[in-house]
Amino acid sequence: MPFANFKVPADTISAADKKKIIDRTTDLYAEIYGERARANTLVVVEEVVDGGWGFGGTVLTAAMLNGDD
Repeated sequence: MPFANFKVPADTISAADKKKIIDRTTDLYAEIYGERARANTLVVVEEVVDGGWGFGGTVLTAAMLNGDD
């Protein structure tokens, strides 16, 4: 079963954008593996709370990602 897990900052994308991620990822797997993969493709879009992740040892916040910090 093809599987993709996207982690995004909480409250930064709309439900429509999440649907785009799911639809396009499913389409990509179907393109690569054939249509048989479409029905079995699992795509998870997880929202990570502000300050709940880091990069290079630095805790990231929405303000930092938006250039407000």
